[in-house]
Amino acid sequence: MTTLPTYEVVESAVRLAGRAPSLHNSQPWRWVFDGYQLQLFSARERMLPATDTLGRQMIISCGIALGHLRTALAAAGWRIFLARFPDPNRGDHLAAIRFTPAPIVTDAERDRAAAITQRHTDRLPLAPPNGWDEFEIVLRSTFDPADGVLDVLPEDKRPQLARASELTASLRRYDSSYQHELRWWTGHVVADTGVPAETLISPEERVGVPVGRTFPAADIGPRRPGAVDQATILVLSTGTDQHMDLLRCGEVLSTVLLECTLAGYATCPLTHLTEIPRSRAVVATLTGRKQLPQALIRVGTAPESADRPTPTPRLPLADILELTGPGAEARTLP
Repeated sequence: MTTLPTYEVVESAVRLAGRAPSLHNSQPWRWVFDGYQLQLFSARERMLPATDTLGRQMIISCGIALGHLRTALAAAGWRIFLARFPDPNRGDHLAAIRFTPAPIVTDAERDRAAAITQRHTDRLPLAPPNGWDEFEIVLRSTFDPADGVLDVLPEDKRPQLARASELTASLRRYDSSYQHELRWWTGHVVADTGVPAETLISPEERVGVPVGRTFPAADIGPRRPGAVDQATILVLSTGTDQHMDLLRCGEVLSTVLLECTLAGYATCPLTHLTEIPRSRAVVATLTGRKQLPQALIRVGTAPESADRPTPTPRLPLADILELTGPGAEARTLP
């Protein structure tokens, strides 16, 4: 029996992992495969220092990619063993990954892997997620609560959350470093990173989603005229801001997004409410917990008539994966 995945298997899994969402599609990850183990590193050159001052979102993004990788490999017939932060002298070395063949690949594993390419961020107003109460029970069974605490915000907390979002936008309005970074990374794509203009929302559409980040306005006609967001809002929190907790939080976020996609829901991760201490404190108060909010997720139902957007560009495989093992020199990555 083969005890190691081929280069082709690893390349395919890393390519799918690269579909993970990240702050402004910055894709702050780098992988190295030596034929035996796969290493995950954070790519600090793609960190957004004005927005993500301490690099929390960079590590969470890498955790989402790590969760996507696990999902992709499971569908390909491989289980993984993770050593998180294996080198105490290298804070950018997030994980060392070993492999073992899986005895079986289930339909559920294949379906979750397929959800990686089906998932996309929907910033427009959403209808309520049908069947949420039953789905929430299933969702909570798919991850370890020690890795992340998931709260569903009650409907009556939404106005307070909207005010916190408005506060965040107001505090950022005259932050020239933040505004420059936001405009550099959004509204266009540079070298396969950044947020395309067609995925943003117009000023009219923004009125319907008062908890969303204030992006540069898109010059797009109304796509869901008069719609007001009724999405369920989830809050994912951790006990600390230590890097281990952040990485595990990202892995949970991967699971949540993919399971919601499988259930037919549209999703939109939100992190602007956790970037500034004052708005983050408001979110923590709304959950009623001592844990630290790391990300919020809008989960809802998109109209059946909604056009599926063009997939957001991703970096070429050669920019995120390095092969160093035997025979690697004979391979050419796209």
